[in-house]
Amino acid sequence: MKWWHAVASIASALVLVAAFGANVLLYSQSSPAIASGPQVTFNRDIAPIVFQNCARCHRPGESGPFPLITYADVKKHARQIEIVTRTRFMPPWLPEPQELKFTDESRLSDEKIATLKAWVDEGAPEGNPADLPPQPDFVRGWQLGQPDLVLKAAKPFVLPASGSDMYWNFIFPLPIDRSRWMKAIEIRPGDKQFVHHANVLVDRMENSRQREKAPGAGFEGMEIKIESEVFDPDSHFLFWKPGSVPYVEPGGMALRLDKGTDLVLNVHMQPSGKPETIQPTIGIYFTDQPATKFPMLLQLQNDGKLDIPAGDANFVVTDQLTLPIDVALLGIYPHAHYLGKDLQAIATLPDGSSKMLIHIPHWDLNWQAVFRYQKPVFLPKGTKVNMHYVYDNSEDNPLNPNNPPQRVLGGNRARDEMAHLWLQVLPVNFDSKAGDPRMLLQEALARHNIENDPSDFASHYNLGAMLQARGKLDEAIAEYREALRIRPQDATVNSALGGALIAEGQPQRAIPYLRAASSASPNYFDAHYNLGHALAATEDYAGAAEQFAAAVHLRPDDADAHANFGSALAELGKLTEAKAQFERALEINPDHALARENLEQLRSAMSAH
Repeated sequence: MKWWHAVASIASALVLVAAFGANVLLYSQSSPAIASGPQVTFNRDIAPIVFQNCARCHRPGESGPFPLITYADVKKHARQIEIVTRTRFMPPWLPEPQELKFTDESRLSDEKIATLKAWVDEGAPEGNPADLPPQPDFVRGWQLGQPDLVLKAAKPFVLPASGSDMYWNFIFPLPIDRSRWMKAIEIRPGDKQFVHHANVLVDRMENSRQREKAPGAGFEGMEIKIESEVFDPDSHFLFWKPGSVPYVEPGGMALRLDKGTDLVLNVHMQPSGKPETIQPTIGIYFTDQPATKFPMLLQLQNDGKLDIPAGDANFVVTDQLTLPIDVALLGIYPHAHYLGKDLQAIATLPDGSSKMLIHIPHWDLNWQAVFRYQKPVFLPKGTKVNMHYVYDNSEDNPLNPNNPPQRVLGGNRARDEMAHLWLQVLPVNFDSKAGDPRMLLQEALARHNIENDPSDFASHYNLGAMLQARGKLDEAIAEYREALRIRPQDATVNSALGGALIAEGQPQRAIPYLRAASSASPNYFDAHYNLGHALAATEDYAGAAEQFAAAVHLRPDDADAHANFGSALAELGKLTEAKAQFERALEINPDHALARENLEQLRSAMSAH
């Protein structure tokens, strides 16, 4: 079976030089009066603020359009700094202060903003050199030291000189010969002046390669879908934005990477006026500690309700998900495009109390990010997570890309809109003997998505797979049929439906669906393997052998395929060929019971003759 995951990009962007002179009056607030006293100086009062909050981006090689390291640097831009900090345009931090605190908060206090204003108003004096603190000692090169594995994009991408923002996907095949555990990843996306953000997706089936026009060239796209043949839900936020540092996963939460896995780096870029060459590099840090905790990404979304009339300044989209189990909320990522205005996520607990998970009253696409909580937020079973987004499609929205405003629909392009909210949750307080608790989350999410959009193919498919895993074959078959109605030619759902019918004891009914799957996707192992079983169950051993032969060709190291191929050959009286298949199965898996039992019977039969 396969599991489908739709992953939208994690967007964040850098502000170029022009941003300091335009669109800064997003909102204003009065600054508190600073007490009279000693003159405010750069060395004593301003340098600590700038070093801590500005220099990590505003330094050579980083995304800031100019450095803010020395007194001369800061004085040159003093009035700009005063304006963008007073209006809270800089440093970029979207969430409002709240009870649930985030890590790495870069929001300036009112007192620091007042200090900056006083310094500029007093003529930006330098002050006593003895008061100047040491410049920040930023790590040069890899932030966590030399990675265990460094990968460079096979081919560079040339960003056009003009046009709209662009998303490009670079594929990094993992050169590993066994499963490894990744504790951190550092993304070097290319020239940070032109890259707004980048995030990594894990492709365990190497399916993304099919979208490349040439090997290693990558492909365009803002949102891509990743498939897996086992239950393997999206689990980790792997992203880069200007000023970010690599995130080291907590103990026990490393991400498993298997042989045959690709990492897909989705990069969001903005043309600069001349062609730019982008060739990212990523560094991977492994650990010997396997995962013992398994988080999951839940997505609320309601793009189907996005049909925003021109001129509407308060268009509201909501969504709600009820949690079926206890979870600890680790991180949150809200996502909208240019018309987003006020974004909220609120948790309503079973006792009726509520928690503000995040509130962004002045949304800016350029500065969105993943926000991680300082402490995990406990959300008990029955908690309702509410998403409430307000959009402004009026001419008063300085970020509106359309002038005059135009009707805007939900979609994947930057000029479309989105209403997405991702939550990284860790199941807690569950009985491990009852199975993987994430399956309950996945089932709840699939049912929720179908309620929002009955034509959601992936959710019907995933719900079918969930139900089949729980032994509810009748309900699973009904969901697969609904998915098939939406995409009649889809090889995945045809194969899944055929497999479910075999499990229900209806191999004859399964055969047409499995033939359709293998015809639609000739290199689809599952379709050939399942069709081989169905044909064998109807005593068409010649047809079964043909299908198992195709399966063995596609996966030469699959012991089950070799064992079943051998069984079909034995039924056809081809004992020598069957013996070779059983022996090969045992070479791959010495504990393969079917191959061992059949091989013993075969040897007895051959010796009797």
